[in-house]
Amino acid sequence: MNEPKHDDPRFALLEDRLGHAFADRGLLRDALTHPSLASRGRNGGKGGASPYERLEFLGDRVAGLAVAEMLWQRFPNEREGDLSRRFTALVSQEPMAEIAAELGLDAAILLCAGTEREHGRANPSILADACEAVIGAVFADAGFETARLLVRRLWADRVSRDVRPPREAKTALQEWAQGRGLPLPAYTVLSQDGPSHAPTFHVRVAVETSGEADAVGTSKRAAEQAAAALLLDRLTEKEASP
Repeated sequence: MNEPKHDDPRFALLEDRLGHAFADRGLLRDALTHPSLASRGRNGGKGGASPYERLEFLGDRVAGLAVAEMLWQRFPNEREGDLSRRFTALVSQEPMAEIAAELGLDAAILLCAGTEREHGRANPSILADACEAVIGAVFADAGFETARLLVRRLWADRVSRDVRPPREAKTALQEWAQGRGLPLPAYTVLSQDGPSHAPTFHVRVAVETSGEADAVGTSKRAAEQAAAALLLDRLTEKEASP
């Protein structure tokens, strides 16, 4: 796929959704050019640093700080542990990918032909990375306050949606096992497939004498969380049955 021109209509549409007109549209171009492409923007190239990945790194930190501030303000009486659980849930791959889709990054990002064929535009890992890269591009173009306001707008509903702090499935399953005097859940990676930039992990979790469940995810952690959630649902349903 060809690299977008600076007057590409995708730029204007995305700027409208972001509420920010880039002074340097090259930053937005870099944020939309996935490393799977041979051409890596202005400063990349073979063996060089990928501008996309550098912006992703930057955007991850910017989004994290802005979301942490939102939680600190929204829940003034909550303990650090509860705030941390909220934070982890809000900046994880799933909400990042959802926001990317809401912004239309799935249509705007440029991918190599192979990643296109592997349905890269629907890959949550790629979408989440693109979301971070675009936030990083806004920060690099206009500074923290502009990026902060963008994050606050994109995450506002999600921050106030849950009255109680979420529990990670792995933590909840561990607590379930400990509460019944059982060994801790054991996780096993059954397989890892796909290209290095878009892997798929197949993981199994087992609780001794109680059951096991398999799940697939775009990262080992995501697959473990999905497997833990599935097994926990089965175990709690079983306990609730007469």
